[in-house]
Amino acid sequence: MALDKATVARIAALARIRLDEAELEPLALELSQIIGWFEQLGEVDTSDVAPMSSASATPLPMREDEVSDGDCQGAILENAPQRARGFFAVPKVVE
Repeated sequence: MALDKATVARIAALARIRLDEAELEPLALELSQIIGWFEQLGEVDTSDVAPMSSASATPLPMREDEVSDGDCQGAILENAPQRARGFFAVPKVVE
């Protein structure tokens, strides 16, 4: 699938990317090549490949759920640029 300059300009506008007219043609060629690679992947026979949810077949370790409050409010608030009464202080954004 070959992309033309108008399509690349439309994609750039949707992505809020400013492109000069001179950049459209090389980018159209490059994007067309990338789409060509995806089309090649579509031609690969994967009928004998089992679906998988992870690259490794290792099961995830399980642990018991324990309820705790974390008890680390001071350590967390050390990262706050401003704090007030034990909370992160942020500028007011609603009038």
